[in-house]
Amino acid sequence: MSNDDTSLDTTITNSPSEAVSSQAASASASSPLRADADTASALDMSSSGSSGGSPSRAVPRSLRWTTADIAVGAALGVACGLVFWGFNYAYVVISPVLRDLLPGIASVLHAFWYFSGPLALLIIRKPGAAVYVNLVGAVAELVLGNPYSFASVAASAALQGVAAEIPFAVFRYRRYNLPLTIASGVVTAIEYGLYLIVTMYQGRGAAYLAIHMVSELVGGVLIAGVMSWWLFTAIAGTGALDHLASGRARRI
Repeated sequence: MSNDDTSLDTTITNSPSEAVSSQAASASASSPLRADADTASALDMSSSGSSGGSPSRAVPRSLRWTTADIAVGAALGVACGLVFWGFNYAYVVISPVLRDLLPGIASVLHAFWYFSGPLALLIIRKPGAAVYVNLVGAVAELVLGNPYSFASVAASAALQGVAAEIPFAVFRYRRYNLPLTIASGVVTAIEYGLYLIVTMYQGRGAAYLAIHMVSELVGGVLIAGVMSWWLFTAIAGTGALDHLASGRARRI
C-alpha cells in the first residue's frame, strides 16, 4: 500500500469522531441560550439539594399554630384561670385541715394549679400549648382577683408549662395517650414541688419535705394526669373539638 493510500485510509477512519465533535461544537456555538439554560438548571438543582428544601418544610404542618389553635387556647386559658381563681380560696380552707392530719399532705391538691398544661397539650397538640394556656390562665386569674403577685404567678405558670411539654416533646408531639399525659403531670409535679422547696419551704424538716414531694407526685398522677385525660375525652366526646386534630383523632 502506498503512502497516499495510507493517508486516505487514516482520514476515512477518523472522520466519524471528528464529525461528532464538529457537530457538538457547532450545536454549542449556535445555541448559547440553551447552554446557559442548562447551566442555570444545574445550579438550581445543586442549590435545592444543598439547602435541604424550603424553610416551610422544616416544621411539619401538623405542628404549625393556626388561628383556631390560638382561639381555643385563649378560651381554655380563661376557663382554667377561673378554676385557679376559685381554687385559691378553696385551698385556704382545705389545706389547714389536711395539714392537721399530716403536715405536707396538702400538696396533693397543688395539681389543680397546673393540670392546665397537660390538658392544653392534649387539646391543641402544638409546641408551646401548655405555656400559652398557663400564661393566659394567669392573666385571667389576675383580672378576677389574685391574692398572689402576678410576677410570681406568671413565672410559676411558665415553668409549669415548660415542664408539662417535656414528655410530649420527647416524642416530637406525635403521641397523645394516658401514659404520656400522666408522665407530663409527674414532670410538672416534680418541677413545682422543687420550686416550692426553693421559694417557700426553706427550713422545713426532711419529713415534711418528703411527704410534700410524695403528695405532689400523687397529685401530678391523679389530677394533672388522669383527670386531664378524662376531661379531654369528655370534651372531645361532645364534638366540640371536631375542628381540631385532637377531636378528629378521637373520632377515628
